[in-house]
Amino acid sequence: MRLSTLKLSKAGRSLPVLLAALFFAGCTLQTSVPPQELPPANGTANSAWYLQQIEQSSDDNKTQWQLLAIRALLQEGQTEQAINIYNQLPEKLNNAQQLEQSLLMAQIKTAQQDYAAAIALLNNIDATRLDTNQQQAYYSAVIAASAGQPSLALLRAYIAQEQLLSNDNKQENIDATWQAVSSMTPEQMNSLVINADENTLQGWLELQQIWTNNRTDLDKLKTGIQEWQIRYPNNPGAKLLPTQLINLQNMNVGNASVGKIALLLPLNGQAGVFGRSIQQGFEAARTQGSQPVNVPQTSDSQATADLSYLADIIPSMVEQPQPSALSSAPANPNAEIKIYDTSSQPVDQILAQAQIDGATVVVGPLLKNDVDALPGVNSSLNILALNEPETAQNHPNICYFALSPEDEARDAAHHIWQQNQRSPLLLVPSNPLGERVAKAFTSEWQSLGGGTVLQQRLGSVSDLKRSINGGSGIALTGTPVITANNPPESVTIGYLTIPTVPVEPQIASSGGNVDAVYIVASSDEMALIKPLITMRTGSRSSTQLYASSRSAQGISGPDYRFEMEGLQYSEIPLLSGGNPQLMQQALNSVNNDYSLARLYAMGVDAWSLANHFAELRQNPGFALNGNTGQLSTTTDCVVNRKLNWLQFSQGQVVPVP
Repeated sequence: MRLSTLKLSKAGRSLPVLLAALFFAGCTLQTSVPPQELPPANGTANSAWYLQQIEQSSDDNKTQWQLLAIRALLQEGQTEQAINIYNQLPEKLNNAQQLEQSLLMAQIKTAQQDYAAAIALLNNIDATRLDTNQQQAYYSAVIAASAGQPSLALLRAYIAQEQLLSNDNKQENIDATWQAVSSMTPEQMNSLVINADENTLQGWLELQQIWTNNRTDLDKLKTGIQEWQIRYPNNPGAKLLPTQLINLQNMNVGNASVGKIALLLPLNGQAGVFGRSIQQGFEAARTQGSQPVNVPQTSDSQATADLSYLADIIPSMVEQPQPSALSSAPANPNAEIKIYDTSSQPVDQILAQAQIDGATVVVGPLLKNDVDALPGVNSSLNILALNEPETAQNHPNICYFALSPEDEARDAAHHIWQQNQRSPLLLVPSNPLGERVAKAFTSEWQSLGGGTVLQQRLGSVSDLKRSINGGSGIALTGTPVITANNPPESVTIGYLTIPTVPVEPQIASSGGNVDAVYIVASSDEMALIKPLITMRTGSRSSTQLYASSRSAQGISGPDYRFEMEGLQYSEIPLLSGGNPQLMQQALNSVNNDYSLARLYAMGVDAWSLANHFAELRQNPGFALNGNTGQLSTTTDCVVNRKLNWLQFSQGQVVPVP
């Protein structure tokens, strides 16, 4: 008993000392927070507060505040300061801090628009190890790093992010998911491989297929959407339809014809001849209808026989039949067209006058500086601009329709890709046109999954003639085209270097010999370029040559056609033999000038687009068989054109098989 009492007494005497020790230890804990395994939830303070904590913290917990400060600075758009703090991080971090560091570096690379490096980093992060706040940052970084290019990774990020969002943000995420899936090309759709348990993703892909098959028939589209909602009741898009599809379900197209049109064109000065050619085509369509291209399918040999008598007049032929699409706008001789000369007045004054005059739709302007000014003009009129800005933005009353070399370059990228060529070289002029074409082709090529694109700048006709006289020829080599999508060789995190991996489903260029050459040159230049290539590579070279419509001017005789043997080139349907009567009418109107005939065809198609403006504006993906190409619209209401592709074969011009 005494022993027990003694022990208890000693313990009792020790208790005040122990309590005092605990009290002072508690004070220490309150003033010095030990490092945590994961950073606390972010978003509750701004960067200034976190930066203050860094200054007041000891080395034990400073790293945690640094990580939070970097995150806050990136959220506030202060990238440079975020990088400065990032560079101050200690070399040794625990596992959780290393994970956060990798995520922050991916966000930094995205903010710097170094998307390939960002994707390389994100692909090395296991999202299942992240907390909820980190997951939101991770999926936002994946979406931002996609740079608007649809991919399987982007769709999965939107689907995963949807579960983390509040109800107020779900509609925006659904609209973005739909934009990504609906903008996928058939080639991208066919290349997708999804897991058996990805039911939500499968639902989105089926909805895209319903859209593709029925977008030109509003009633069928509505029925297809309703049936899809029944099949996929748990899909977020079935509960909250994408805004575009809601608008389509509520849309009543009504009478497609337009009562009063304001046509804005330059009629004087250097651009006057262009404006008058478009005006002629537009007014012809008003009185005669748009006369769409609609040619029955024939074999290559039969097509050659049918149109070979036109070879000296039109060096082109129509290709395979056009897909089902809205094909024309009715003639409406009673429609009133009032023409405004943009070479005599500023475009804002003209639009104000057109509104006073009672215009229901505006077609034009044509010149790029006038088109660039449109977003800043306070006008409620529906406007079909006949050019497009460098970067098109979505405006509720503006659509863009252009005949641009960039359009042709993007179409060429698709055509060459479909022919299974993977190592292209561009021969383009040594001027801003060549620069724009090279960037447009390369951006589109890489969006399809292609790798490096080489370019070589062409000299003048005199330079080409000197090359022939010197016997040097043109070597199929070049330097890489530099765009924002070109990936670096590697990315470094701290002291760890990670090789760059390709963007899914990117297929890198083979890196071997050039197998395709896309040439932007006049017919006179082409008459020299092709022999120069043959001089260097030999007549049996397997490299396929392609050219833009710039080389097709309707002046080629038999000798030229034999010299161009095997060359493929693009052309608008009107000048491809798909509408001989309208083609002859156009050529007669412009004195057989092929460049102006293309603008005449643009005027014809502008009539059709103006008469379908409601569908054009509200229905991205709207399709029309035009005389300038197979027309379709993007979500920003930019009209894209798919051209016909033709080939020189044994002195004739035939469709590319």
